Amino acid sequence: MKCVCFVVQNYYDRDLRVRRKAEALVQAGYVVDVLALRSPNGPKDYELEGVSVRTLTLGKKRGSLLRYGFEYVAFFSWCLVQLTAEMRSKKYAFIDINTLPDFLVFASILARHMGAKIILDMHEITPEFYMSKYGMKSTSWGVRALKCQEKISFDFADYVITINEPIRNLLISRGLPQGKCTVITNSANNERFTSTSKSCIAADQSRSAATFVMMYHGTLTKLYGLDIAIEAFGIAHKEMMGAELWILGEGSESSSIKQLAEQRGLSSRVKLFGHIPPAEIPAWLAKCDVGILPIRRDVFLEFASPNKLPELILMGKAVLMSRLAAIQHYFSENALAYFEPNDPQDLARQMVRLYRDSGLRAKLAAKAKEEYAPICWDVMKRRYLNLIENIVDGHSTERSLVTEAGAF
Repeated sequence: MKCVCFVVQNYYDRDLRVRRKAEALVQAGYVVDVLALRSPNGPKDYELEGVSVRTLTLGKKRGSLLRYGFEYVAFFSWCLVQLTAEMRSKKYAFIDINTLPDFLVFASILARHMGAKIILDMHEITPEFYMSKYGMKSTSWGVRALKCQEKISFDFADYVITINEPIRNLLISRGLPQGKCTVITNSANNERFTSTSKSCIAADQSRSAATFVMMYHGTLTKLYGLDIAIEAFGIAHKEMMGAELWILGEGSESSSIKQLAEQRGLSSRVKLFGHIPPAEIPAWLAKCDVGILPIRRDVFLEFASPNKLPELILMGKAVLMSRLAAIQHYFSENALAYFEPNDPQDLARQMVRLYRDSGLRAKLAAKAKEEYAPICWDVMKRRYLNLIENIVDGHSTERSLVTEAGAF
């Protein structure tokens, strides 16, 4: 059996994209290792769905550039040592490096010299990430340096994967050979949305008082616009009798979101449930009427492809969605209830529109499922496994990658 390794500077159990790829390879007969961060209060080393996970206790405090630098360098150094040591005994067929940061790919430099193929999965685009987070200008020396680092990183890798066609086109414009890159979209694993869970009880109890539930599930950060959703609900709630906004997740904005809801007189109608384990999410989604993803618009988030969107689509829910370029590439106006990002008034209008029209909600949900079909996980899983087979067997993938990328 061939051995492979994933590297991700994140909590593996919560990184659904990496989990989907790793578990697909286990099902295909590979031995799969993962190097990741240790979850808060989680075990240092563990096995999950046949995947062997080894972690580093480091945390994700981030914030300042100095803290980012420390965490990146510490994790990079640990992975360099681990990959080199494990390569001697396990002879990894390939190593799948997941950004950020881009330069994490160089932790595999000695393993690559020892025969491992290297895949760089560019979840996010680093220059735009830092432009968004720190207000850096595109012409600044820092952004130019990040673009140079990005190119050196994808030149070093044997193959590159990214999450959507707009990002792929952007990377090609920066020098990535077209035949070296393919798209594996952020798609939800359908099997995770067919099981029941005891959390149905909690969701049922909470639902009993509401006639209409809008739901957000994910990390609570400023980027994801929960404050915009609350402001919009503050505008619209008088026209939405019995409606509630449920927020599932945790993050740096938890307290400010709660405070804003109190200030807008929505304490009884905006409910924060905290972290919900991934396995229990489907039961909660089943109880909502509409999903909401109020992501802000900026140079980075225009390229966003949230994992939460396909989860809502698979559950048959209409979705209130920020009008972002990457989302519009795949989904039409007939599939999602788009609103202008950063605009509570426009979001409020769409909230009321969906509240009043159950037939429209059903039409949006059905059309979204139809448009999601070409990029669903079953399709992406086959694409990923075919790519891996070509890499492991030493076949040329350039023609197949170009053909498949053109399918979008």
